[in-house]
Amino acid sequence: MPQFETRRSVAHSPEKMFDLVADVERYPEFLPLCEALTVRSRKERDGKELLVADMTVGYKAIRETFATQVLLNRAERVIDVKYIDGPFKYLDNRWRFEEAPGGGTVVNFFIDYEFKSRILGALMGSMFDRAFRMFAEAFEKRADKIYAP
Repeated sequence: MPQFETRRSVAHSPEKMFDLVADVERYPEFLPLCEALTVRSRKERDGKELLVADMTVGYKAIRETFATQVLLNRAERVIDVKYIDGPFKYLDNRWRFEEAPGGGTVVNFFIDYEFKSRILGALMGSMFDRAFRMFAEAFEKRADKIYAP
């Protein structure tokens, strides 16, 4: 039942931030704990893109892979991630990108999850909590690196 929510202001446009988070194949290059990410399928419908992806996360000797469904809604600047399969009982994640007054973007990040196994939750829970708290910062640093003038 850990849950984390944050709002961060960044200097980059909502479109650029949306594109950065939507580019899931690049996550292993900069995201804490993400060792691999594979997109199984990609479909477009009603102006939205639906991905099914497998993400492998690791910490020390522990490795877990889980599958998610990622709905990219460019028109509303929202990315919804729903859990399909893996070590979690559930996982819900949402990104929302709002135009900030005076330019830039307010990035809204929310995640709620619970591990199936109490043992795995005890082993990885605090580490996952720290990692999820670092996600928004990791994306902000990546944006500064890619979009810096």
